[in-house]
Amino acid sequence: MTDITAVISDAVDKYDAELIELRRDLHAHPELSWEETRTTDIVAAKVEAAGWRVSRLTRTGIVAEIGHGERVVALRADMDALPVKDVTGDPWASTVPGVAHACGHDVHTTALIGAAQALGAVADTGLLPGRVRLLFQPAEEVMPGGALDLIAQGAIAGVERVFALHCDPAVDVGRVGLRSGPLTSAADRIEVLLRGTGGHTSRPHLTGDLTFALAKVTTELPAVLSRRMDPRAGVSVVWGLVQAGSAPNVIPDRGVVGGTVRILDAVAWSDCETIIREAVIDIVRPYGVTATLDYQQGVPPVVNEARSNEILAASVRDVLGPGAQVEVHQSLGGEDFGWYLDRVPGAMMRLGTRTPGGATYDLHQGNLRVDERAVGIGARLLARSATRALVTDW
Repeated sequence: MTDITAVISDAVDKYDAELIELRRDLHAHPELSWEETRTTDIVAAKVEAAGWRVSRLTRTGIVAEIGHGERVVALRADMDALPVKDVTGDPWASTVPGVAHACGHDVHTTALIGAAQALGAVADTGLLPGRVRLLFQPAEEVMPGGALDLIAQGAIAGVERVFALHCDPAVDVGRVGLRSGPLTSAADRIEVLLRGTGGHTSRPHLTGDLTFALAKVTTELPAVLSRRMDPRAGVSVVWGLVQAGSAPNVIPDRGVVGGTVRILDAVAWSDCETIIREAVIDIVRPYGVTATLDYQQGVPPVVNEARSNEILAASVRDVLGPGAQVEVHQSLGGEDFGWYLDRVPGAMMRLGTRTPGGATYDLHQGNLRVDERAVGIGARLLARSATRALVTDW
């Protein structure tokens, strides 16, 4: 195992400068969900050159495999960008108007390419103790996520464990956040469309006061859920869209409110939609309007399996030494990696990307910057986790 760690480290060192340039290239040319054609072409060429057997998926993304034997471990990286303007001003800032890698997927993709190069070197030495499968996945940023597309195409058939990483700009580079059990929450989308007769604001009693009813939905639905659902489930409804009317003295005949529903508990997630549908109808009933609810169930929570989390912890010690692991709290963010973990044991780690003493950025913001040392660290961690998992007893 010590020999494998050394081979991985030497290989990542060899390709380090190339990986940084690759990450900058991907950052400068982001592609939205299901549009990752250029990224797919680059990934396929790099991974195939590292000695992997590459299969393209039906839309975008690839699955690649190396090694031999019955045991198979998978590593996953997401490739898509967000409809966000890049405001970093970096020389490698996005060249695509209104699109940016504001969630660090360029780092994830590059780190997995680095892991592929390192594991190719391990295979060349004859030290790879089984098969490793790479999942370069499209469309993580759209619900219910591209993970389901890969699963439907058999990408995790026969896989014993699956691992991934995610950038964490609140954790210093050189440190890794781990958590056994729930790491993220379930995340759904909700839109409530109200319709009424409309009318003059001087005569609300002669029409359905749609604007008032819309306000009731935005304030009362979260309150109802706090009493209808177990508070330990951590249900959070937050609105990002409220639209109604065009004049201050006209009651509109149409209005819409949209937002997200986030749930910490997988059991509560299965009950949430039914309760919300009932609550919305009850809330608007007194106001003479009708409600149509568009509820899109998104992704389940990422729940790190305990043994897989231990493998990540051991890999962190191998690569970064003792003291590099930090505990992280469960996030209300959604992540479609949860679909894999519904079917296969595995775990996700939080990769520190903050320069020590530097600014703390937030994900999904156009000013996101990462300390690029995280790319090589991520590559080492992914490769080491795969090789450790292949020799770990159940």
